[in-house]
Amino acid sequence: MKHLLTAIFMVLGLSFCLPSSGAAAPRDSVVDKVVQRGTLRVGFSSFVPWAMQDKEGKYIGFEIDVAERLAKDLGVKLQLVPTNWDGIIPALLSGKFDVIIGSMSITPQRLLSVNFSIPYDHAYVDLTLNREKSADIQKLEDLNREGVTIAVRTGTTAAAAAARLFPKATLRMFNDEAPAVEEVLSGRAHAFVSSAPLPAMETLRHGDRLVQKFETGLAMQPVAFAVPKGDFDTLNVFDGWIRLVEEEGWLQERRNYWFKSDAWQSRVN
Repeated sequence: MKHLLTAIFMVLGLSFCLPSSGAAAPRDSVVDKVVQRGTLRVGFSSFVPWAMQDKEGKYIGFEIDVAERLAKDLGVKLQLVPTNWDGIIPALLSGKFDVIIGSMSITPQRLLSVNFSIPYDHAYVDLTLNREKSADIQKLEDLNREGVTIAVRTGTTAAAAAARLFPKATLRMFNDEAPAVEEVLSGRAHAFVSSAPLPAMETLRHGDRLVQKFETGLAMQPVAFAVPKGDFDTLNVFDGWIRLVEEEGWLQERRNYWFKSDAWQSRVN
């Protein structure tokens, strides 16, 4: 733990003094409990390609890589805790896991419930359209009208962006992306709005039924670790670790693999 903290503060360029072995650690520090327990419990929900199951049922993805590297650097084991997205913050606050590492973007509403680390990624909201139903849709504003149905995942940044941009349309909510995509593929909805690169990936897979007409993303928000309020010791460690692996180039290398290549798709298809 001391070696990790030393490396982190060297990157930060800050002077510090580690507590002696006899000094009492902060009573409510999650990171201290993690080290004592020897296990980092990470809450997440499936979002392709952030977190998903491979052919053998093992969880893989960008978030999984981040969680595995963090646990390794802390010198502890990793325990993944799959959790429904609409209940993930209450689960964190009830102590079911130590941190949310699950492509969670920072929003004012979430800031009322949890504290966030510095960003380790950014979420870009994108959309794809049913090719046949979108024949008369030529610009984004065409989606903001009565009679248009948009499929989204409940409680996500994409759902919030769709509600803000297309208030006249009907939003159809789903607990997962797969049924939302199917809603558009079947022609029951005009568009599927989600975090990139999923809409583009689905368009490539179903080019006969889906089409993307707009090059620019709908929104961009910072993505960060979420922890219970008031635990500044844990935030300090996580912030320093994010800076460390960002400067190292490891985070960008993982982004390139998961978001800018299709090398991983053979592991799930």
